[in-house]
Amino acid sequence: MITSLTNSQDEIGWWIDNGNGGLSCNDQEMFGDISNIQTPLCIIRKGDSFVFGKDGSFATYRENDVPGNGALPVTGYIPPVRMQNLGDNSFCRTYGLRYPLVAGAMANGICSTDIVLSMGKNGMLGFFGAAGLMLDKIEFAVNLLKQSDKDIPFGFNLIHSPNEPDYEMAVVNLYLQHKVRLVEASAFLGLTLPVVKYRVSGIYQDDKGNIITPNKIIAKVSRFEVASKFFAPPPDKFLMELTTQGIITQEQAELASKVPMAQDVTAEADSGGHTDNRPAITLLPTLLALRDQLQAEYGYEQQLRVGAAGGISTPTAAAAMFLMGAAYVVTGSINQSCMEAGTSDVVREMLAGTQQADVAMAPAADMFEMGVKVQVLKRGTMFAMRAAKLYDLYCKYDGLDSLPLNERSILEKNFFRDPLDNVWKNTCEYFAIHDPRQVDKGETDPKHKMALIFRRYLGQSSRWANSGEPSRKIDYQIWCGPSMGAFNEWVKGTHLDNFRNRYVADVSLNILFGAAVNMRLNFLRSQGFIFPADMFRVIPLELSKINEITSR
Repeated sequence: MITSLTNSQDEIGWWIDNGNGGLSCNDQEMFGDISNIQTPLCIIRKGDSFVFGKDGSFATYRENDVPGNGALPVTGYIPPVRMQNLGDNSFCRTYGLRYPLVAGAMANGICSTDIVLSMGKNGMLGFFGAAGLMLDKIEFAVNLLKQSDKDIPFGFNLIHSPNEPDYEMAVVNLYLQHKVRLVEASAFLGLTLPVVKYRVSGIYQDDKGNIITPNKIIAKVSRFEVASKFFAPPPDKFLMELTTQGIITQEQAELASKVPMAQDVTAEADSGGHTDNRPAITLLPTLLALRDQLQAEYGYEQQLRVGAAGGISTPTAAAAMFLMGAAYVVTGSINQSCMEAGTSDVVREMLAGTQQADVAMAPAADMFEMGVKVQVLKRGTMFAMRAAKLYDLYCKYDGLDSLPLNERSILEKNFFRDPLDNVWKNTCEYFAIHDPRQVDKGETDPKHKMALIFRRYLGQSSRWANSGEPSRKIDYQIWCGPSMGAFNEWVKGTHLDNFRNRYVADVSLNILFGAAVNMRLNFLRSQGFIFPADMFRVIPLELSKINEITSR
């Protein structure tokens, strides 16, 4: 039952029933009304209790007002909350979306073409997880998505590759060749020539004087200084280099100096994969303030926007981010447990049993030598412990020949299950195709050779997980944040409890729908009304039910 500390002086108007029984008096009816998110509700004093009025006429007080016959006093109001209006509507307009929710890229194709297509068909946006894939596999995904419905929005990941700059440039050239117009730039420590080249290629000024940038970037960052660089125009040194190479003209360079590298920056808080474990409650406001500062400083024609990622796995979390000012929200870990994800059923089952504390930080394959870490699942796998062991050995010894015999034996027996000489041979074969300079450096630099071999274990561990290699389950590298545990707690006992029922559109729209319900409850609470904590518990609905409610 809803109660309140308000009295007659708090009444804001009158409500008159239209004769269709528009009062909801019991808990079940009231919960149904709260869930009908597009229907406005009046909170009506009826004796000593409060009820909802949904089908009638509402008029606010005016001086010397006389209530009509049968009028009931209104003490509060709950407006409609439409899912498409939760964030910044300009974000949706820019990318052709209905809803402000994005499925972030997860490497090695975990955020698959199936996820991207499902998100697009349901009015949301997905980024294909191109990181870690060979160019031919990325090109295959590009062609597949371009051949799908042309009205479906999609994007591709562009990950910073400090150890393989040629690969980063090759990916950019592939995107430019195939006219991929949207990328999610992730794991960048600063701007690079490839990402600037992508942004400014094809820039021009239309007949009305507007600067048009065909290629758009949504940058995912967790550091203030990196966000500052993406919200700023491209650096002059890179524009000069691109001009010298004949990639852009001097006129294009001048136009590029007036636009931001990215109109949208995602504040990536504690998350799976690359993360600085920042709390969203401090990171998001910081980047919102930075946005306002740089918007004023550069005087851009278009408004800069900030989205939120990391920990977005429940309606409450999404609602909190929208209330703090996020233009959109990005999901990650939970999508990996969905049936469309490019991983194995054994991984999906492991994720479905994950709790919030079942994660750990481990060395990253792509930035191993720099000591950069990723957040992974620790329950049911020894990857985090073994990866940390490899990094300790790398820091302590100058090369494989310096390793104590017992350490080398452990690596060959338990980690690689192969003599290290064979591992090096296989590593050379990989880099001969991917980046031959790495092999040349490894042949002359023992420490770099050791790093390449150790990175091979880290790289293969995620592929073993994706393919569900049964003999390597103990070595699975599964990128995962604590949000996975929060999601599992929320869906426990519902149709989404079983991972085989988890589909990305179902999961995503339930989060948005639940966020809208939470917003409605906050309107009720903010007006001084009190209700039992379990009275309006938001549980996942079947997708058909959500579509029914939102189509009214």
